[in-house]
Amino acid sequence: MAQLRDEPFAPEVLSSAEVYRGSVWGVLEDRVRYGDGEIVRQYIAHPGAVAVVAMDEDGRVLLIQQYRHPIRVRDWELPAGLLDVEGEDPRDAGRRELAEEADLVAADWEPLGAIYSTPGSNSELIHVYLATGLSAADETFAREDEEADIRLAWVPLSEAADAVAEGRMRNGILAFAILAAERSCLAAERRRRGA
Repeated sequence: MAQLRDEPFAPEVLSSAEVYRGSVWGVLEDRVRYGDGEIVRQYIAHPGAVAVVAMDEDGRVLLIQQYRHPIRVRDWELPAGLLDVEGEDPRDAGRRELAEEADLVAADWEPLGAIYSTPGSNSELIHVYLATGLSAADETFAREDEEADIRLAWVPLSEAADAVAEGRMRNGILAFAILAAERSCLAAERRRRGA
């Protein structure tokens, strides 16, 4: 069987207009030639984001719980944020977000992959990293709004993976990142054993 992968496809965009502009992103409406006809689609034009699986020397990962208004839930997440600094490398954005949301820095950064969060409604591509060699940041950051009362928890990676698999934590970015980190750690362990 051929290796599965997403396939680039670029039908002709006949027109594109921003129909809403918010403080962070806008909504576009595109008219697209598709097959023998045309379709109209609205979607969020998103700058992209980064998420960080911060893992300590005991194999625990840092989870952040905060309120998310669209789903009316205080969900468990990872330190994460927008790629909203022009030209900023995603890894540098990850360093910034880890410091801002968890007051931590990491010595080692491993890319775990990139995912589209909701490709039917937005263009957000999220770059995910495993950060290890953690230490306290030189400064602590003031947090406001939903970040003002975030809850931090250090959880064994296997327990976080179980919570994802059992549907107790449903944040898609968290799910991908935790399972990718677990897979990366298992592969590293097999290499150490020479298997």
